[in-house]
Amino acid sequence: MPPTRPAPAEPPPSIRLLGPIEVTGPGGPAVFTGNRQPALVGLLALGAPDTVSRTWLIDGLWGDQPPRTAVRTLHSHIARLRQALDDCGLTGLVHTSDSGYQLSIDPAAVDTHRFEHRVRQARAALAERADTTAATQLRHALDLWRGDAFAGAEAHGWAAGELVRLEEVRLAAYCDLWDAELRLGRHSAAVGELQALLARYPFHERLVGLTLLALYRSGRTSDALNLYHLLRAHLREELGAEPSAELAVRYVQMLRRDPALDHHDPSTPPGPSSPAPSPLSRPRPRPAELPAPVGHFTGRGDELAQLDAVAADPGVRVVVISGAAGMGKTALAVHWSHRAAADFPDGQVFLDLRGHDPAVALSAAAALEHVLAGLDQPDPGGRADGTDRAGLYRTLTRERRMLIVADNAGTVAQVLALVPANSTTLLVVTSRHRLTALNTHHAVKAVTLDALRPDEAMALLDRVLGAQRTGREPDSAAQLAELCDRIPLALQIAAAKLSSRPLRDIADLAEELSTGERLDELSVEGDSRNLRAVFASTYDVLEPVTARVFRALGLHPGVTFCASLAASAAGAAPALARQALDELAAVHLVTEVANGRYRFHDLIGLYARECAQRGESEQARAAIMDRILDWYLAVADAANKIVDRGRDRVRVTVAHPPALLPFPAEPERALSFLDGERDNLAPIMTYAIDHGRPDTAWQMTYLVTGFFDSRGHWRRRVQLCRLGLAAAQAAGDPVAEGLMGSGLGVAYLSNRSFDDALTVLGQALQVLQAQGDRRGEAHVRNNIAVALAGARRFPEAVDAYGQALALHLAEGNRLGVALTLSNLGDAYVRMGRADLALDHLGRALAASRELGNPRLEAVALGGLGQAHRDRGEWELATARFHDALILRRKAGDRRYEAETLNNLGLTEYERQRYTSATEHFRQALALSRQQADPHQEAIALAHLGRIGLAVGDTVAALEHLSLALAARELAPDPHETASIHRDLGRLAGRCASGEPADGLRWHADAEVL
Repeated sequence: MPPTRPAPAEPPPSIRLLGPIEVTGPGGPAVFTGNRQPALVGLLALGAPDTVSRTWLIDGLWGDQPPRTAVRTLHSHIARLRQALDDCGLTGLVHTSDSGYQLSIDPAAVDTHRFEHRVRQARAALAERADTTAATQLRHALDLWRGDAFAGAEAHGWAAGELVRLEEVRLAAYCDLWDAELRLGRHSAAVGELQALLARYPFHERLVGLTLLALYRSGRTSDALNLYHLLRAHLREELGAEPSAELAVRYVQMLRRDPALDHHDPSTPPGPSSPAPSPLSRPRPRPAELPAPVGHFTGRGDELAQLDAVAADPGVRVVVISGAAGMGKTALAVHWSHRAAADFPDGQVFLDLRGHDPAVALSAAAALEHVLAGLDQPDPGGRADGTDRAGLYRTLTRERRMLIVADNAGTVAQVLALVPANSTTLLVVTSRHRLTALNTHHAVKAVTLDALRPDEAMALLDRVLGAQRTGREPDSAAQLAELCDRIPLALQIAAAKLSSRPLRDIADLAEELSTGERLDELSVEGDSRNLRAVFASTYDVLEPVTARVFRALGLHPGVTFCASLAASAAGAAPALARQALDELAAVHLVTEVANGRYRFHDLIGLYARECAQRGESEQARAAIMDRILDWYLAVADAANKIVDRGRDRVRVTVAHPPALLPFPAEPERALSFLDGERDNLAPIMTYAIDHGRPDTAWQMTYLVTGFFDSRGHWRRRVQLCRLGLAAAQAAGDPVAEGLMGSGLGVAYLSNRSFDDALTVLGQALQVLQAQGDRRGEAHVRNNIAVALAGARRFPEAVDAYGQALALHLAEGNRLGVALTLSNLGDAYVRMGRADLALDHLGRALAASRELGNPRLEAVALGGLGQAHRDRGEWELATARFHDALILRRKAGDRRYEAETLNNLGLTEYERQRYTSATEHFRQALALSRQQADPHQEAIALAHLGRIGLAVGDTVAALEHLSLALAARELAPDPHETASIHRDLGRLAGRCASGEPADGLRWHADAEVL
């Protein structure tokens, strides 16, 4: 048996402060909100592994003007930071002590510590005159910088001083680097780099001295003298001073052409001259074919790090940089190649394979001919397939350390022969295709380029337009970046248009892009690289079926799509649609955002819509949209029959049913699929209303109600129900209007907007009564009772439940009877009448089991658990809750799963079993946040805070109770909010450091509520 490979180790955590603050754990990058969280982790990382006191943290966050509630606000920020770190797999990273907070991490994981360590190593090498080693170490240290330290986050007080110190260390490192490089004789390369540094640190005397020497040794004595004159004039005008004595001496030496300024190789010992080379010997050519770097290259730090890692890995000889047209693949390859050129001393070859157009693409033989010419080798001729050339190529590169950049590859065949035979030559390929088949031949590192991050897009605009200009209109600049989809080519075009008109407002161009034809606006006269042209070069070579799918999806009003929808939209067989999406993804015209789910970049989506407008007749476009709407209605109907069988007031008939449903007949699979469609529902319904299909919109609203019952996202539910009500009114269907009014009322209930719910439900009741729809009336009365109970108007709620129950019994609606009995039992539990609740809930449980409805059965079981808990029947309560939890997990009802976990936690809490209670509440907290359910989130947080009070963990208690209070702002409940205020008052009374005024205020707030 072959030896088993050990499982790959989890990547170590990484904290990057030298640029925008980033934290990466096993679960990926941490997601922070606002600019305080990244600043806070930065302060803790600067102090790691030592504890940073609360006083220092407050000073670092707010300086000499902290808010009155700084300590409490700091606690809240720490809690949110812990949650963000937990979410990325860095659990338990922040420790609390009496003196402050500690980031428990190896300092080597923080780039500031690595930077200073490498600088110290380099300076030790400089002291030993090991200039080559020192230069390499300094470059590695400086490469850790991705912009200004703490970019995008604010630092005050001591932290601001620390950032100034780091910047001074950085500048000194640059000076040490170029001092070493000049001793190594790299004068010409130094000039451009030093001049770029002088632009950032103008008139820094040590930098000026190094630049003078580099210019002089490069034969540019007049430029060196002019630079000295500029420095002297500046110092006289601004400071009334003269350049340092050292610079003055160097100036005189340049005037005299003093031999002391000439370069002397310290590695060459004195001795007789080396013999001249034989005229018959032929030096080995070292091609240097890299094109000039693209101007204003910005960002791509992660991708550059991947390329650095590949260059250091002898096991990988090929890297493929792929991405959509305009993403900057060539720019990245060329930028990195220039940066890494010194690591490939035997030369760098660059060739454009022109693979975007099969008509002009280079053949593999022609590509080899180009490379051999760069190596100063005549074409060996031979076989047409280039076999002889490939053999010569491998021979010539076998003992060399070279870099081959093959730009714009269209097929694997174009680059296969270019793969080097040794481990010291690297082939870098750029392509709009993934070139997946190359992996079957060789070890390939894939680097996929997508749009720039928001901070990188803004940095690009800053570099092109100047930070002063973007700083005057930061919001408009950010809007412009998003309108350009953060695609580098689009950003470069937009910036070029603004650069040509220095007085034009950024907001003016942003408005043009948002209101006009974006693809028309994103072009520059005289430049053929407009977005439409680069997109067309990919679209024009698609297979006919793939092009049809691309056009059809361009008409889709939503955000994402799947293969089943693509098949219906294009009128294609499901297998062909899947192949088409694979091809579109391979050339980066669509992006796979989840398993089997795709989306366009906004600008590519606009181009797809243009292609549909040009390539499809008006009648064909209308037919595509009819098929899309039919697909959504049919899928919603199928999901409803799986998830919520009792919701049966709509009978769906469509002209174009999908050939294959995108999920099996399993509740969790159907709900998971609808999770992916959630953002599409509102645009689809809006389109249906605006284009004469209001029935489709309101029926979809009705059919996805069970999905929202299970998955939460109440605010989105309210939005859709409002659309559904408008659609029913537009359709002129009173019964539908009543059903939609009832649905909107339930959506308001989910948001705990009880007054709004009662208003809408009252209107729905009148509509359904006028139509004689007694079944609908019974459901509305049940919903009115739920709203009254939510508002703690229990006697009215019991009366309304009684009316609903009587109607359901008269109509023989067994499902309605079971639902109303459960709700009535819940009301009695909340009234403290567990005896009455048990009777109604027991009848509801029996009825739901007779119906074979596990969702209703879980509702009754959850109510019974609460009633038994109120009677102190702990074991019965726990058993009922566990039974309900099993059913809810099986059905995928995550919203009610969170509720059941909270109930289990509360049962354990009341039994003073705090460890198990904490586990239940934490699970409920995670689920409620996932479902955007602030009500259940607040319940979990409040009880976690109460556990902290019970066990004496005042820090945890304050964190959780503060977060619970914040969650209650999104899910108002005066009774629960008052309880939280009382707990905070108790907490303030216990804390030795707490101010009595805080406790009195919280108690007073609780009394008011």
